[in-house]
Amino acid sequence: MANKWYEIAVFTTDMGLDTVCAVFDSLGIEGLVIEESRETVERFLNSSAKYWDYADLDNMQTEGQPCVKAYVQDLSEAKNAESVFTEMKGKDFGIDIGSLNVEIREKDEEDWANNWKLYYKPINIGKRLLVCPSWEEVDNTENRTLLKLDPGMAFGTGSHPTTSMCLEYLERTVKSGDTTLDLGCGSGILFIAALLLGSKNAIGVDIDPIAEKIARENADLNQVDESSYEVFAGDILTDKRLVAKVSDIQYDIVVANIVANVIIELAPLAYSLTKNGGTFITSGIIFERLDEVKEALLKSGFEILEDKRTDDWCAIMCKKA
Repeated sequence: MANKWYEIAVFTTDMGLDTVCAVFDSLGIEGLVIEESRETVERFLNSSAKYWDYADLDNMQTEGQPCVKAYVQDLSEAKNAESVFTEMKGKDFGIDIGSLNVEIREKDEEDWANNWKLYYKPINIGKRLLVCPSWEEVDNTENRTLLKLDPGMAFGTGSHPTTSMCLEYLERTVKSGDTTLDLGCGSGILFIAALLLGSKNAIGVDIDPIAEKIARENADLNQVDESSYEVFAGDILTDKRLVAKVSDIQYDIVVANIVANVIIELAPLAYSLTKNGGTFITSGIIFERLDEVKEALLKSGFEILEDKRTDDWCAIMCKKA
């Protein structure tokens, strides 16, 4: 029988979130979930607009106001927290701390961090690749190139159209001895696939430090030789030292599964990092922006070989003549 957990949701304001978190900390309750207001999320999206093509704000908020959620197994601990926040109501904290209303909900025990694994299954991609979750056993009767993966908190399982289209292009493009650069590597799935398909070495770059750790772990899962790859964290568009690290050579294949705004800005750099005759594979492009991205690639000097579309997502394969 599943154990019971109790979710304590405390409703506050954006300014009051830190105070509510501090109170939970003083009660010895950790592992908090923070939900900011719609206005704060919108400001964040506006300030980082180049990293987004669209965002569904309605699905980003489960509550109508900022709140902090905590999870405990003891109902008396949840009730004690409720009484503490009730006593705080009406006190002057020097800021607008909001209602401090508390809701306690009973939950069946779930592994919230891993529940999504139920929906992530082995998937054949192209003619040669089989992407398999690290926790699944698979009968590889077709003798495909097996790529084991645990994406953790980084993007890239192979099931999303943007990733699968890149993998299909890589499968067709990678030759033995190639060098590969993966810009926005996420889980590492693309540069690891390139290595398994024949690349002699690869570099992965991602703006998120979490991706650096997860990409290395996935490389280890696939028994990739540590000397054959490197992963760096940083913004390739603004970090000159990072650009210097990856610019020692030009690459046979450069791949970028990001978003249209970043690809457009990245195109000249990608061109400089690609060998003459090399291939640039890019995806993460919504259909409405396909022509805009193509124009930027052509302007940078690439020759577009082909593009493909799955659902509303597009990928482009181009060549440096």
